[in-house]
Amino acid sequence: MKHLFNLSFLVVFISTLSFAQSPLLSVPFDNGLEEEVAMNFARIALDCMHKEYPNKLNQVLKTEADLRTPKDLHPAFYGCFDWHSSVHGHWMLIRIMKQFPKNKFAAEIRTKLGQNLTSENLLAEVAYFEQSSSSWERTYGWAWLLKLAEELYSWDDPQGQTWFANIDALAAVVAKKYITFLPTQNYPVRTGVHPNTAFGLSFAHDYASTVGDLNLKNIIEKRALDYYAQDKRCPCSWEPSGEDFLSPCLEEANLMARIMPGRTFKKWFRQFFAGNGLDYYQTPADVSNRSDPKIVHLDGLNLSRAWCLFYLDKATEGTYPALRSMADANLNASLPHVATEHYEGSHWLASFAIYALSQK
Repeated sequence: MKHLFNLSFLVVFISTLSFAQSPLLSVPFDNGLEEEVAMNFARIALDCMHKEYPNKLNQVLKTEADLRTPKDLHPAFYGCFDWHSSVHGHWMLIRIMKQFPKNKFAAEIRTKLGQNLTSENLLAEVAYFEQSSSSWERTYGWAWLLKLAEELYSWDDPQGQTWFANIDALAAVVAKKYITFLPTQNYPVRTGVHPNTAFGLSFAHDYASTVGDLNLKNIIEKRALDYYAQDKRCPCSWEPSGEDFLSPCLEEANLMARIMPGRTFKKWFRQFFAGNGLDYYQTPADVSNRSDPKIVHLDGLNLSRAWCLFYLDKATEGTYPALRSMADANLNASLPHVATEHYEGSHWLASFAIYALSQK
């Protein structure tokens, strides 16, 4: 097993969903996650996965009959404030179970996942997608749903395989939405929040590659080249915007690293970050108010920058030694603030932290 970094001082107070913050240790992270930290993050997801309120439904009401409770509308993914946060909370628990199958919360994790990931519940989620607006959760929620399905597909566990069988129909609906939508989207969305096209395509490409969905994989690769192949000198100095949790430039490069052959990608990368573009990622975003639901996005930005920079370091095969130190700087800036008393960030940041650590 990879060397693990000890952050056991990060304490989660379960009963109040209030958390203590401690300064980050001065040594760098080393390829992975220490089990006690994983348990602290798992506790966050477990405590909010059945927490129905507060809840942001983000739905279009067609008639008064659409006014139903979150659990009624989304029996699988109704907790953790909104649908996509619930989805990636489920993903995080699966990822933790795969790395630490005998952890102290394993029985509770299995019980709660089993309550949510039933065939009946997931068919209800399918029904919601089929009657909802075509842009609902596009493409951020779509991407995390496929990342969850990918994680289940690759889990050598009988219960996990049952859950994958249950979620497969929903994943198929989402994959079809990508295949239907992408030919009609002439221009990518380049914002640093939920609709960012590059992020949405990266996770979907991972899913398609893992499960062997060639139709989805091919359309993603075609449209990614259409959108981004000619891009040069990304305006890194324009980042971050005040509510970003994704870096438009890094997410684009992260996607192109997946779909371009190595030599082609390295040439594209040099032109995309020509000059001193990468230097702007040496300084993590400053998060001035973690109780503000938009400003706390910047903690997510630091974590997502880290996962992109770790991935790009591998894709460029060490050609840019600073990428890894930049990744560590951004990771270290926000990891101690994942678990705080502020639900505005705590309900979703742990998933970002786990994914960033998984890319080291």
